Amino acid sequence: MTFDVARNDLTVRLEKAVLVSVALPDRPWQNDDPLDELRGLATTAGARVGGELTQKRHDVVPATYIGSGKLQELVELVQTLEADVVIFDNDLTPAQVRNLEKATSAKVIDRSELILDIFATRAQTTEARLQVELAQLEYSLPRLRKMWTHLSRYKGGIGLRGPGETQLEEDRRLASQKIRDLKTRLAEVQARKAREVRTRFEEHTVSLVGYTNAGKSTLMNALTGANVLVKDQLFSTLDTRTRQWHLKDWGRVLLSDTVGFIRDLPHHLVASFRATLEETRQARLLLHVVDAGNPHAEKHIMAVKSVLAEIGCAEKPTVLVLNKIDSVADASSLLILRKQYPRSVCVSAAKRIGLDELQDAVTGAISAEFEAAEVTAAASNGKVLSYLSAHAEICDQEYRDDKVVVQCRLPRHLLHHIQGPDVQVRFLDCTPKPNG
Repeated sequence: MTFDVARNDLTVRLEKAVLVSVALPDRPWQNDDPLDELRGLATTAGARVGGELTQKRHDVVPATYIGSGKLQELVELVQTLEADVVIFDNDLTPAQVRNLEKATSAKVIDRSELILDIFATRAQTTEARLQVELAQLEYSLPRLRKMWTHLSRYKGGIGLRGPGETQLEEDRRLASQKIRDLKTRLAEVQARKAREVRTRFEEHTVSLVGYTNAGKSTLMNALTGANVLVKDQLFSTLDTRTRQWHLKDWGRVLLSDTVGFIRDLPHHLVASFRATLEETRQARLLLHVVDAGNPHAEKHIMAVKSVLAEIGCAEKPTVLVLNKIDSVADASSLLILRKQYPRSVCVSAAKRIGLDELQDAVTGAISAEFEAAEVTAAASNGKVLSYLSAHAEICDQEYRDDKVVVQCRLPRHLLHHIQGPDVQVRFLDCTPKPNG
């Protein structure tokens, strides 16, 4: 037997599930319904939730994670419901999974494995499939023993004397080789993606980020007229999509929609999806979209900020977009969010409410990246004049003898393009609006 990653052993589709969540001092429950998010994940994966268990503990039981009393309760619940799978909202060790499966006679998966399963069913492009396959393999490698518990060491004999090799060890070696191959292929994808993104260096790029199911794809459709997939489920978007967005009184920017974030997103998954997240890493501006109608919106904001910090985007200019204001049940919760984030913009992408205000906020944020300058160059320097005409906002232009003096506003990241021995740049205090 060999390790075949193509088979989807992780799926929980159409299976009856029991959900379990354990609160620890360093991992407390985020809200009054500790299984709310796990329930959504399990439903998205296709499971039918039949029962739920929660427990508060000061520490983890090394063998089974939960205490003996709660374990017995879990066994009885699985038997009563005839459940197929037990899903933990916590990350389990391979030994804990084995012991729990032995006790319950049901399949046991943890939060990371569930998220990986969802990603596997959502991946559409070759790039996304490579990233999911790598993440699954890296997750599964230390857990191979529980997949091959029926195997034992070959017995000695002719041809098998000496160190020998177990089937488990062979599978580990094959899986490790597959991981190396996937990393090589993904490195090529990432390099190509980085080159592709760099070709847009002179463009104004804006990236949509946010908690999964916050309405990013709906907002992209509303802003650009794109026809990207919109579903009311977690992780409906895994692949980056980039569309042109024409801002009133400004011009064109490139708007990208990418994978949604989630609390405790597995680190190896973030690493595998680095190519997909390259759009976010290279964007000039982030639109952080929040489901304002979700009672846990503040915690979702914190979770997204955590992932942004992990990929090196913590200090990137950001506009907070409070979406789905038409679905806010308690107006006071929206008032609290707006008071806490006074520079946020309230919209409803589905109802097309507040989109003009969002455009104004984006235009203002992009304008803040511009530097007012006076550029003096030789009148014959057509290269500099052509570049300024294409990329700068010209305020004034005057010819003085054999020189041309251009007062303009230019994106800071493009200033080095107009440097030269016959070019002088003096910074000014002038702030006209783009195309104004």
